[in-house]
Amino acid sequence: MNVLLRRIIERLIRTGNLKVTGPGGTTFAFGDGSGPAVHVHIKTRHAERAIALDPELALPEAFMDEELDFVEGDVLRFLELAYTNMGPGGIDVAWARALESVRVAFRRLQQINTAARARRNVQRHYDLDGELYRLFLDSDMQYSCAYFERPDMTLEEAQLAKKRHIAAKLHMKPGLNVLDIGSGWGGLGLFLAERFNAEVLGVTLSSEQHGVATERARNAGLDQRVHFELRDYRDLSERFDRIVSVGMFEHVGVNHYRTFFDKVSTLVKPDGVMLLHSIGRAGPPTATAAFIRKYIFPGGYIPALSEVLPHIEKAGLFVTDIEILRLHYADTLKAWRERFLANRDKAKALYDERFCRMWEFYLSASEAAFRWQDLMVFQIQLAKRNDVVPLTRNYIAKAEKSLAMHDIGHSDAKPVEQPGEPAPSKAPTKATRRRKVTKE
Repeated sequence: MNVLLRRIIERLIRTGNLKVTGPGGTTFAFGDGSGPAVHVHIKTRHAERAIALDPELALPEAFMDEELDFVEGDVLRFLELAYTNMGPGGIDVAWARALESVRVAFRRLQQINTAARARRNVQRHYDLDGELYRLFLDSDMQYSCAYFERPDMTLEEAQLAKKRHIAAKLHMKPGLNVLDIGSGWGGLGLFLAERFNAEVLGVTLSSEQHGVATERARNAGLDQRVHFELRDYRDLSERFDRIVSVGMFEHVGVNHYRTFFDKVSTLVKPDGVMLLHSIGRAGPPTATAAFIRKYIFPGGYIPALSEVLPHIEKAGLFVTDIEILRLHYADTLKAWRERFLANRDKAKALYDERFCRMWEFYLSASEAAFRWQDLMVFQIQLAKRNDVVPLTRNYIAKAEKSLAMHDIGHSDAKPVEQPGEPAPSKAPTKATRRRKVTKE
């Protein structure tokens, strides 16, 4: 085994049971032998050298390229072993800290998300074939953190609870007009329109999501009240009673936080409310993981609250509530990962083996980061005045209970599509054609 790599692993893995077989066939053991065994086989010298120099990027790339495999355990078990040994701070060696410092220094250049660049970044991920997402998402195509009110909830139940939770925090009332920034496949907008007779404008940069959401509104008979448009939020000028943004802020980038909140301040009415739902980190600011930035979310960044709140203050907005959702996303990702692996052959038919390995690593690494690193989800409620929502949080639980009772009495109002079923008919796009993922 590469001497540098062996020393790194020896320093990192103090507890647990890790075995590594190198290209020459020799197996080395690391840790104290406790717990389930994880056995990694590094098949090529190239992968061995690359992992020694930049494990954060080279290890997932080696897995994608089949230069690394797991004899025992899997990606999630390996990352649990690594993360529980290293702690939230990452690999504690000088060269790793230096590499991370370089990435942090250049992060602003990687997050220059102009309108044109933002659209290209969105297309890289969200304009993948919609059939892929149906393989692992819930029936409403919610591609964000669910809300597990009870640990025995199904994914479908938890995603519906998430929508109720958001509606309650928006302090929704009948007949309001709502802006959904980053409207996805339309589930939240349709929910607010159906439950509250709201007028909803959803904006997205994804052609695939826009086509599906528009067709869903038509099929539900809500297209007179719910409109989805291919627009950048920066181009909007209307004013709204309520604004919601779920899972979009991670794509804004630190360079554009002031622009985002300034725009929100101009779009929300004086007595309006906004809810921002985003992945965040409990630790200090850092850089986007190299693998995620290169292959999954180019231009994306997960902020610390310390990077977000100053821009809210400068935009003249009140923070009227903050809630931290801790392990909810870990459980969401667990469900997604298990569904994806159960439908792996279907995903491979859409793309190829390398793509499936890339997504297996992405879903596993994301779950691991929420379980054993410093990722969480924050929900920030914002207003232009400090008296537009009740003074205690009791109204949230009351609204959720009322909505839950409605759902029990109107179960036929829930979406009927199931993961893996054909998509609603829509005009074909580039994203609906099969393609192969090639090496970058």
